[in-house]
Amino acid sequence: MIHTILSRYIGFAAVGCGLIALVIYVLMISVTLAHIEAVSGHVPFDMRPLGYNPKDAASLLEALRAEGREYYLSYQLSLDTFYPAMLALTLITTFSWFGRRMPDSKLVRSGIILSVGCAFFDYFENIGIAAMIWSWPEVSSALVYAASTATIVKSALTTLAVLLSLLTGFLWARLPKADLCPQADNGDFVRTADAH
Repeated sequence: MIHTILSRYIGFAAVGCGLIALVIYVLMISVTLAHIEAVSGHVPFDMRPLGYNPKDAASLLEALRAEGREYYLSYQLSLDTFYPAMLALTLITTFSWFGRRMPDSKLVRSGIILSVGCAFFDYFENIGIAAMIWSWPEVSSALVYAASTATIVKSALTTLAVLLSLLTGFLWARLPKADLCPQADNGDFVRTADAH
């Protein structure tokens, strides 16, 4: 019963999560991260896919001043608490939707694993940024490098997950539709050869 409900509504879940993730992303890019960059004159930590070093971190944190650091914590990191989960759910439900017609696909399984990894390292990055702000001006190099590594890994995994979802979608669209039919009991698709 639960499998049937999930199977039928997984596409709606993917679209719904995707819309929420998009709204949060646009808010971060156009409001919070834009404000942080305008106030400091530096690119925020979240927008540095190649990472940063202790000198970069110190320059940004100092330029933000107390008000900017508080804004980073209160607004940007608050929004970024929801975004990783919504992005991961969007990707997972999308891969799961493709998986209805590609049940044994390694691409689908790999995509779901990458999606979880994206969220994990995004949250690790957020914790690192918060820790740097809280410990300012005594920020350790180890903390900066840990946060920077999380940023790099998050960026790489997110890129891979999105590209893999596009590839999976392309392959899914090329599956022959003539030899697929919906299964009566749960709405899944099976090959007609297996249905007889």
